[in-house]
Amino acid sequence: MEVILIVVMVAMVGLMIWQSRNARKQESDLRDFRESLEPGTEVITIGGIIGKVVSVDTQYEEIVIDSEGSLLRFAFRAVNKAYTRPAYVSDDEVDEDGNPLTDDNDSPQESIDEDNVADQVAIEASSEDAEEGTVEEEAKSPSEQF
Repeated sequence: MEVILIVVMVAMVGLMIWQSRNARKQESDLRDFRESLEPGTEVITIGGIIGKVVSVDTQYEEIVIDSEGSLLRFAFRAVNKAYTRPAYVSDDEVDEDGNPLTDDNDSPQESIDEDNVADQVAIEASSEDAEEGTVEEEAKSPSEQF
């Protein structure tokens, strides 16, 4: 019973140390990101406001963001991350499985097998004969052959 209690205590201490290291790493990464901000960078705030950085004031830890013509001043802590517009695909551009639709001109060639080739040759031959006005018995339907 005491062994299980010791193992649980050691696991909890290890988990706390691991979580604190991850928190410090995330904090360090966020601090580096905020220090690297410069005008022209597109960012998103924790409130969801998207805009481009106009100016950065490191003395007062403030940043000015231009969002659709409105200049807004935020504290560094309000800037969450760099903004990248997500890709958007309309439902009209994909089939029911989510695969992109192709144009008729861009459709892939059907796989060629011997049966399709033989059928295609027979169709082309019968259309050439029909154009000349002579139809061979092979091109006639089975009921017409007898």
